[in-house]
Amino acid sequence: MSTTLCTSIAELKAAAAALLAQRTAGKGGTLGLVPTMGALHSGHAELATTAAAENDVVIATVFVNPLQFGDATDLARYPRTTQADLELLDQAAVDFMFAPPVEEMYPHGEPLIRVTAGTMGELYEGASRPGHFDGALTVVAKLLHLGRPETGLAAPAADGRSAYRAYFGQKDAQQLALVRKMVADLNFPVDIVGVPTVRDADGLALSSRNRFLSTQERESALVLSRALRLLQRRADAREPLDIASVQDLVNSAPGVELDYLEVVDPVTLAVRAENCQDTPFTGQALALIAAKVGPVRLIDNMPLG
Repeated sequence: MSTTLCTSIAELKAAAAALLAQRTAGKGGTLGLVPTMGALHSGHAELATTAAAENDVVIATVFVNPLQFGDATDLARYPRTTQADLELLDQAAVDFMFAPPVEEMYPHGEPLIRVTAGTMGELYEGASRPGHFDGALTVVAKLLHLGRPETGLAAPAADGRSAYRAYFGQKDAQQLALVRKMVADLNFPVDIVGVPTVRDADGLALSSRNRFLSTQERESALVLSRALRLLQRRADAREPLDIASVQDLVNSAPGVELDYLEVVDPVTLAVRAENCQDTPFTGQALALIAAKVGPVRLIDNMPLG
């Protein structure tokens, strides 16, 4: 097979519906959607191959969304690697790559009506990048509508699982939590599937921003995953997490400027005050970290318990 590049909404919807009908003999099937901003790497490939294994038809979207960037320089700097992205998706057995121009997504200019992330979107990454998650949720809402074909989907399964599924990486934990909240609050007819973070052999979480790290900066960046693994070991041993000592570990790495290291509720993202400093850890939580390593801002996370 080869991945088909679609640049218009009408083209995508017609092609996806036709392929669903062909592969399921008109009986209805499942469709997986993988929203991305391109510059794809092995982490995205994991999303794509997971979707391909679980669905009859798969669409990956590649769209650098201007609503997510508060800085025009950052938007211009974001890598565009369309041909390489297409080749990666082809190897992952993705059927369609939807790569629309900005004018196709926003034909009347930037939208006046947008999805608001609320207080969950003002925390952590939202505090550092005001409006980022409003822009992210707005484009995800559009893509969830645009990726759903007019015909060809099966009825929901007996266990209630939808025939339409969207795949997001757990590395962007705050975004994943917000997308799940949006889908639940606004009754979107789609299941959101979180796919575990993919890491290099040295533990660094894969990110399109890693390419901007120098050799020394990359070495320093490994302190993020080391800090998270330390918290995970303490949680597994039911020990106090002693977050302050882990923050000191991160701050000791050369060229690393810690923004935040928090242990939060995995659903609400509220900071967990109990069991996180001096008393034994119990239950489940999510450790979030963000830091600048040289000029590059990196994020990572780790489930605890």
